[in-house]
Amino acid sequence: MTKLYNTVAMSENTKIQASENKMGTMPVFSLILSMSLPMMFSMLVQAFYNIVDSYFVARISENAITAVSLAFPVQNLMISFSVGTSVGVNALLSLRLGQKRPEEVNKTAMNGLFLAFATYMVFCVLGIFFLKPYFFGQIDIEEIRQMGLTYTKIVLFAGLGGYGAIMCEKLLQSTGKSMLSMWSQLAGALTNIIMDPVLIFGIGPFPEMGIAGAAWATVMGQFVAMIIALTLNIKYNKDIHFQFKRFFRPDIYTIGQIYRVGVPSIILSSITSFTTALINMILRSFSATAIAVYGIYFKLNSVLFMPVFGLNSGIVPIIAYNYGARNYKRLTSSIKTGLAIAVTIMAFGTAIFMIFPGQLLSIFEASEEMLSIGIPAMRIIASSFIGAAVAIVLGSVFQSLQSAMLSMIVSVCRQVIVLVPAAYLLSLTGNINNIWFCFPIAEVMSIALSLIFYSKVYKQKILPLKSNLK
Repeated sequence: MTKLYNTVAMSENTKIQASENKMGTMPVFSLILSMSLPMMFSMLVQAFYNIVDSYFVARISENAITAVSLAFPVQNLMISFSVGTSVGVNALLSLRLGQKRPEEVNKTAMNGLFLAFATYMVFCVLGIFFLKPYFFGQIDIEEIRQMGLTYTKIVLFAGLGGYGAIMCEKLLQSTGKSMLSMWSQLAGALTNIIMDPVLIFGIGPFPEMGIAGAAWATVMGQFVAMIIALTLNIKYNKDIHFQFKRFFRPDIYTIGQIYRVGVPSIILSSITSFTTALINMILRSFSATAIAVYGIYFKLNSVLFMPVFGLNSGIVPIIAYNYGARNYKRLTSSIKTGLAIAVTIMAFGTAIFMIFPGQLLSIFEASEEMLSIGIPAMRIIASSFIGAAVAIVLGSVFQSLQSAMLSMIVSVCRQVIVLVPAAYLLSLTGNINNIWFCFPIAEVMSIALSLIFYSKVYKQKILPLKSNLK
């Protein structure tokens, strides 16, 4: 028995050392690229899938694209809870790896899978009571209401694959296996892209399903991604021993540690759902087309923001690992490199939105009214992109260092205290173009507050590691 125990212990130490050799010793720039590029690529594919999805929906009608735009806050809320929980799992699991605690690594992973399923069940129950009141409160055009309800019911009640896929992909990322995570996301996105026109317009043996087809294509892509990600974890993720009997025995302490990081992240992301719903209500007083423009903007900006979020997915475990290992030099180098990459991406995106707004909107069968509203909107909002890059990366730093509450405060101040009130006050001018200035106004505040908080975190948590400089 002693021999067997020693063999297992040696095996665990070898696995942890392999992880340390990467996140603890590999050159920082190369490490960030190796962990982030697969995620950035796969999330970029997902962003393009969102555009393709909306492209086909727009071919149904402008009302259809408006309905999907109104469904966005609900979808984003689902994703926010799922991603926020998995961010907590990611940070805790990476920290335990850095601390060389393999048993806690396994416990964290299994509790993460349990929470993914529990989150799905909670949203199903909430959907039964709140979906219809939500859509009736957002729009008074019956066709848009019914389209929105049809689409959202499918992605909500058949959406288990989305929760499972996100959690399984984060488990791969947290142990430095982002390349494997890329394949599951890529497979899910490609499934969605292929099935969109097939199910929307009825190609081959499939019936024409309209907007319901877009929803079912999304669900199918999510299940494909979940199955592949779970399979890759079980087969190749040797840092985690999947003991599925633990799925039925959730650990309260571990869940508490996960949500210590996860809850602020959930709130951070969920606020977007509420602010989007409120801004949609402000835009409704101008026209349904204005709501469609706002929804299209979110689809287009995902091409920029998704890669930055993919970058963050690679940075979070690196920072958390080196914080756990008390490595000042690698931790600070990771932050600086992440900021430089994010700002570069957003600078490029700003130029595209400024120069080609009409061409971007034309992808979605834009009417003259949509172009007249959308072109100035794209240019005005794009002025906030570079500032957003700084705030997003610093937010991931707070999450990695167990200070995720600071990210939540920044987001609440940006969106609740500044963004929505500014949008409302600007709408009183009667000029819809003025509303979009709420974004750069809010971003100025976001950057300032993020920098103040980073200075505090640096002094309290990062600077003391300098005595252990490696």
